Amino acid sequence: VQLVESGGGLVQPGGSLRLSCAASGFTFSSYGMTWYRQAPGKERELVASISSVGGITNYADSVKGRFTISRDNAKNTVYLQMNSLKSEDTAVYYCYATFRGYNYWGQGTQVTVSS
Repeated sequence: VQLVESGGGLVQPGGSLRLSCAASGFTFSSYGMTWYRQAPGKERELVASISSVGGITNYADSVKGRFTISRDNAKNTVYLQMNSLKSEDTAVYYCYATFRGYNYWGQGTQVTVSS
């Protein structure tokens, strides 16, 4: 089982990034997918989640209207489009897969928002 995040990097405030999480080794289309983030010295927090078939999404209040989660079950990939980035969005972003007690984490990708 693998979850591999990509797309992180350094971006200026107000900029955009698109994170990807490529899954393998399990039936991706059966799993709910979630993006979490963890900033230095803070607890890991939920950013956005999407149901297995993509019909239900959920966002943290802090990112509503700026971030969009989506998935492509044909490509076994979940995305996080991040717009209007702020310095407080700086964190390591992780993807997480869950289905009936089976849970998997990716290794994370660093997002740094700074001028």
